[in-house]
Parts: sequence; C-alpha cells; structure tokens
Amino acid sequence: MQIGVALRLVPDASGDLDIAENGQDIDREWVDLKLNEFDDQALEEALTLKENAGATVIAFAFDGVGADRLLQSALARGADRVIKLRNPFGDGLRARAAARLLAPTIRELGLDLVLTGVLGIDEIHGQLAPFLGATLDWPHVSVVSEIRCDVGALLARQETDGGFSTTLRVRLPAVIGVQTASRPIRYASGAKLRQFIGQKIALTDSNADCGDLAAELLRLERPRSDKGAIMWEGDADQVAEALHDLLVARGLAKETMR
Repeated sequence: MQIGVALRLVPDASGDLDIAENGQDIDREWVDLKLNEFDDQALEEALTLKENAGATVIAFAFDGVGADRLLQSALARGADRVIKLRNPFGDGLRARAAARLLAPTIRELGLDLVLTGVLGIDEIHGQLAPFLGATLDWPHVSVVSEIRCDVGALLARQETDGGFSTTLRVRLPAVIGVQTASRPIRYASGAKLRQFIGQKIALTDSNADCGDLAAELLRLERPRSDKGAIMWEGDADQVAEALHDLLVARGLAKETMR
C-alpha cells in the first residue's frame, strides 16, 4: 500500500497576527510558521500504518519558506519519500487550489490512500480532505482517530458528537482527514535530523489545471468583542426572572403576567 501525506506550514497562532493592508490575508512578513498540528497527526498515523502493514509513505508539501526543512523532518521521522510541489498561488494557499495541485501527482504515483489533517489554522472548516476526495473522485472520511487495514479496504474510526465514535469500512483508494493519530507522535532524534538536514529536495510541477477556483476571499476581519458575560446571583427563581427580563428586552420573548 502506498500512502501520501499532505503537510502544510501554517502561521503560529501563539504570536501576534495582523491583517494585511489589502484586508485579504494576514501580514506574513514577520509571522513564524509551523507544521499544522493535525497534519502532524496524519503523518504519525501514516507511519503507524507503515509499521503495521508494510506501507510506503510519501510526504507532500508546497514550495515556500520552510518547506525543505519540513520535508527533511518527515524523512527523519520515517517517511520513505518526499515531494515538494510548485505553488503558483503564493502565501495563503486555499484548500480548493491545494486539492487541484495535489491531485495530478497523486494519480501519477498510483497512491492507495491520502491522509491529511482534518483542518488547519487557516482552513477552519477543514476543507482540504473533502476537496481532495471530490477532485480525485475517491471516498472521503474526516474526523478520524484510528485507521486499521481490512481485506481490500480500511477501517476508519470517526469521532462523532457526545464522545461517541463510528467505525466505517472504506474502500481504497480513499482520502482521510485525520484528527488524532492512534498513537502518540514520535519525534526524530538529533542524529536522524542531521542525516537528512542537508538533503536537497527537488521542486516538482504538479501539471494541474486549476481553472476557475470559484470561491474568492473578499475580506478578513478581527472578531468583534462584546461587553462580556452577565453573571447573575440568587436562587433559581431570581436567575430565571433575570433571564426572562433580558430576553424580553432583546425582543426574544414576550412579557408575561407575574
């Protein structure tokens, strides 16, 4: 089985983020980048499948600052091969465009399975995995926390509401959005990192026809802050009365006789 893992560098949200002057992206001049944490989980799950089923793991990343180091680290952790794809869209690559860029190479390699993080800090709706599944016309499952091999298929445990999970049998080839790996993330030793840190990563053209990407980002805005929470004191009747008065004042309930 050949497994592809899509790795993305995303802004480190622990630092200060400012909106760019054009209002359509963050100001990336001084922003630190890091591996998307859910993609990190996807890589770990791919390496676990490699150990359990003898799979080959190929890591993908898009060209840009930090891409070489990202892929070198993936090799140090156990990936068998890495591919750096040319990115004609620049910073802030959107999921729909990323799916179009990845799909031709995935088809050319004849991959059986593609894993990616269920979402990224700059893709809050988790769209890469479903977009990629739709582009390839492959089955897709997201919010997955464990993958096991079955005869001619995979068993994917999908997290659902209320702390429950469902196990789905997914035929191959397929795309899976990973939320959590089935084992803790392993980290490469210093010796392994030094072994791959100088390795040259060739740049590959995806031969993708991106065409009309339909969705266009119009504007970014900071979240609007309100005055904060209202804290009520008293017994249940007093709190219920205060809540009723608030709903009436905001036109969400009708005044009642007391």
